[in-house]
Amino acid sequence: MAYNEFLADRVSQFLVEKSVPFETKKMMGGLLFKVDDKMFVGVNKDEIMARINPNIYETSLLKEGCNKMNFTGRPMKGFVFLSDEAIDLDKNLHYWLQLALDFNPLAKISKKRKSKK
Repeated sequence: MAYNEFLADRVSQFLVEKSVPFETKKMMGGLLFKVDDKMFVGVNKDEIMARINPNIYETSLLKEGCNKMNFTGRPMKGFVFLSDEAIDLDKNLHYWLQLALDFNPLAKISKKRKSKK
């Protein structure tokens, strides 16, 4: 199992309850959720990767189960990994998902890479 399907269902349910249109895309062994054509959160194994406002990034890292996202060894400000300690209860998961949803309108759309032919 590349990603926790139960966790992905919890994210989907949150977005459906909020009446937020979204799409999903399988990427790098995980499941990416996109809102307004922008990365919202991703589910990778048993963790959530969330895109939050960079202005609250440092204080968010002080919360239990919130860690820097560093796929490449270099953390990206505004992107965090959330382990089970941060998202085990629905109210905790919803807190983080709401932070990501609140930031989504401010986030920039990633430039699409042109495929080489």
